[in-house]
Amino acid sequence: MAYHEHTDHQYFRNLRQGAPKAVEGFQALDNAVFNNPDAVIPLKYTELMAVAVALTTQCPYCIEAHSTGARKAGATEEELAETVMVATALRAGAAVTHGWQAMKFFTQAQESNA
Repeated sequence: MAYHEHTDHQYFRNLRQGAPKAVEGFQALDNAVFNNPDAVIPLKYTELMAVAVALTTQCPYCIEAHSTGARKAGATEEELAETVMVATALRAGAAVTHGWQAMKFFTQAQESNA
């Protein structure tokens, strides 16, 4: 069984039934962000930012939706590739900075045993 299936969106109705006000709020937020004619940031860049976030949060559905949205909004393959690499650099950077914490805890543990 696959964890991510293209038909998983059908279960959104379960969310809508179980938490209708929250789902309504989420949809209003999503609509305000991605369908805002008064937005200062052009949709192409909003979609590319969404791709970068989707890559770092590893949401396959968001990656699909926002990569497609970026293309529809006029993004080029080169812009998408650069977005992927920006997200990659940030993800790697986060691992390095969390590595600082690992080194700190390791050192503190070593000092407490001394």
